Amino acid sequence: MRLQITLAEVTDRIIARSAVTRRAYLDRMGEAAGKGPARAHLSCSGQAHAYAAAGADQSALAEASTGHLGIVTAYNDMLSAHQPFETYPALIRDALRAAGATAQVAGGVPAMCDGVTQGEAGMELSLFSRDTIAMATGIALSHNVFDASVYLGVCDKIVPGLVIGAQAFGHIPAVFLPAGPMTSGLANDEKAQIRQKYAAGEVDRATLLKAEMAAYHGPGTCTFYGTANTNQMLMEFMGLHLPGSSFVNPGTALREALTIEGAKRALSLSALGNSYTPVCQILDEKTYANGIVGLMATGGSTNLLIHLIAMARAGGVILDWQDFADLSEVVPLLARVYPNGLADVNHFHAAGGLGFMIGELLNAGFLHGDTKTVAGAGLENYSQEPFLSEEGGVTFRPGPEASLNEAIVRPASQPFQATGGLKRLTGSLGTAVIKVSAVDEKHHVIEAPARVFHDQEDAKAAFKAGELTSDVIVVVRFQGPKANGMPELHSLTPMLAILQGQGKRVALVTDGRMSGASGKVPAAIHVVPEALDGGPISKIRDGDLIRLDATTGTLEILTKGVQEREPATADLSSYQQGMGREMFAMFRRTVSSADTGASVFDAGVPDAG
Repeated sequence: MRLQITLAEVTDRIIARSAVTRRAYLDRMGEAAGKGPARAHLSCSGQAHAYAAAGADQSALAEASTGHLGIVTAYNDMLSAHQPFETYPALIRDALRAAGATAQVAGGVPAMCDGVTQGEAGMELSLFSRDTIAMATGIALSHNVFDASVYLGVCDKIVPGLVIGAQAFGHIPAVFLPAGPMTSGLANDEKAQIRQKYAAGEVDRATLLKAEMAAYHGPGTCTFYGTANTNQMLMEFMGLHLPGSSFVNPGTALREALTIEGAKRALSLSALGNSYTPVCQILDEKTYANGIVGLMATGGSTNLLIHLIAMARAGGVILDWQDFADLSEVVPLLARVYPNGLADVNHFHAAGGLGFMIGELLNAGFLHGDTKTVAGAGLENYSQEPFLSEEGGVTFRPGPEASLNEAIVRPASQPFQATGGLKRLTGSLGTAVIKVSAVDEKHHVIEAPARVFHDQEDAKAAFKAGELTSDVIVVVRFQGPKANGMPELHSLTPMLAILQGQGKRVALVTDGRMSGASGKVPAAIHVVPEALDGGPISKIRDGDLIRLDATTGTLEILTKGVQEREPATADLSSYQQGMGREMFAMFRRTVSSADTGASVFDAGVPDAG
């Protein structure tokens, strides 16, 4: 199928914009590949330290006679999505030893649960944890003894951080191993209804807790289509997972077999074999364009509008929000998964899932089919789905050619809507993004007076006090990366949904973020310039008229004279200490803007503009 013209144009634009930085990155990776792992060149003392705890693998490592796999793990018990990773290293070591190879845990990286920290001080460390994870990955692999690597991570900042770190070692192969979603519990829409009733004072806390625990009830990823599951989608669209592996539940025989197969695949791609495929060759301009297409076609999380930019820059690829906007205008929305629909990711997977979608988008010309992947050359590999073989391993067969439930996933010829789920907004208020895939069309245009807050708790207090009684655009500012680490403001969702349900015209405008699970209330987020930089959002006052228009992609201050005002200031001292926040002052001082990835890394990459 001929490549869709906008995809071709956007990709060519990315390639041209990235020419200098991409070339410099590939030159560095080529130099690193030429040196190879230093395992055999370590001093005797160095080797003894490296293999002291390797047990039965000591002699094989000392003789450098076999492939050696480094495991970077984000395991902890706090994240249900990461709890299954506890057993992965032993499983991988045993399987590789039986195959004549070796593996070690290279290191662990932190992983925090945004569900736990939502609305709490810890949320202000969430975005910064991504770059911390990337740095921890670099430390883990800096021993330079590995021929290939695998990465155990799923959730919001963890996968982007691991991808950034993996690209610093882009001269070796990288395979990402997921844990899969928890089995379906209380339906996500029922859970949301209980939250709204609690916010309105209609049910007690015991009822709320019972509903929450019925929704989040076991090991695995949360089942809604938020940032964690958007990450899993991307890893298939970008060729870093094995095909069809993202949404296989934990604790199943197929999940275990896929983990073993992924580890073996990573070593098969190393320079020791005949299929050398370092991750720097996989994550190129076409692959990142495919990732944007996947984001739009599935109505994925707005957080990836920040993370994908940071991930790409780590490999010398320069993306900007216009790339996302242009592709969103042409890529059809093929999936309806909560909060964009009623289904969860288990239902989506059963209806045909990513394999069906990738096949449809390839056949319609919306994906580059000639990318390299860990499954081999060509993205067509990802229209397959995995099954257990008779020997207990994994075999891949062609996936479904038709949707098994068109209320959840549809063919490209009959999409839910002709355009993607995310849009860029520009205008006198600045530049922002909005997720429209879950917003009813009657709410795509909101014009209302502003009510301005410097903290989400103040906004919630005003709601509880009955102060929000008419149409309103709630402006929550000083929530950008420089101000306080750009926390998610998902805890505002119930009150905003209640106001919307009362028939009011309501929207949110903020320089902060929203959860990937948010969606039904229009929210212009990631506003740049942020308030701390003196952007127009810092000049808005209560009562100023604002127009958010998702149909035309505009965000305007209609009140005259606002731009001539002095920027507001805020006392940010409460954001600077406690819960570890004092240790991240350097991050707040050096972080880039949201539209350039909100990153603390300075890789000599120029602004996209």
